[in-house]
Amino acid sequence: MKFFDLAFRLGFVFGVFSFIWGIIRLVISIFRMNGGEKTLVEEYSLKLIQYFFLTDVTFMFCINDSNEIQILYSELIVSASVLLLYFIGKLQRRQQSMLVFKGFSQSLNSLKPKFDMKTDVGVIVFSLSAFVLFCFKPEFAFNPISKWFYNNILGIEEAPFFGWIFKVVGFFVLLGIINKLVNGVAFLLSGKPLMTTSFNTNEEVKRDSNDFDDFEEV
Repeated sequence: MKFFDLAFRLGFVFGVFSFIWGIIRLVISIFRMNGGEKTLVEEYSLKLIQYFFLTDVTFMFCINDSNEIQILYSELIVSASVLLLYFIGKLQRRQQSMLVFKGFSQSLNSLKPKFDMKTDVGVIVFSLSAFVLFCFKPEFAFNPISKWFYNNILGIEEAPFFGWIFKVVGFFVLLGIINKLVNGVAFLLSGKPLMTTSFNTNEEVKRDSNDFDDFEEV
């Protein structure tokens, strides 16, 4: 039961962090100097910063007393697991978006998200490595930017209206995490996930109408 309680709280944290980061991304887009299309380097530089601070804030929620830095070791593994499942879910959604855009004309290329599998995985590995580093050097997690995110998340959590909205968001994030967990267990037991997702692009329509490629979530 504690796993679900913590996963729900982290789902709320992820939802609020994404909301705050979305505002930051919007401000950055407004003040971009060249005003042109965002490059792959820009995209993944921002993603690296985003994932690092999300990892940092997640670790901070495993601290019982920020003044004396008392780590709740019982929550570290659960938090790291939930964070990993969350990152995997984001990666899979980006993969799916790329597959969907393959079926559209070249005129929509400007809307296609920037995606590179190796770089995405590298960002996730870097973020999880930072989480491990914080376990041994927790004082590194307490920097002004992370504290700002942490305090704003706590402030929204205590707000009567916005707190309720993001708790609903946290519930759906929790459902997604449970789905990933169930699929992972099913894959280990049977060799295939419990749920699969199929996509049909314009190129595939030209083939047999019943001929689909299956993209399985683990």
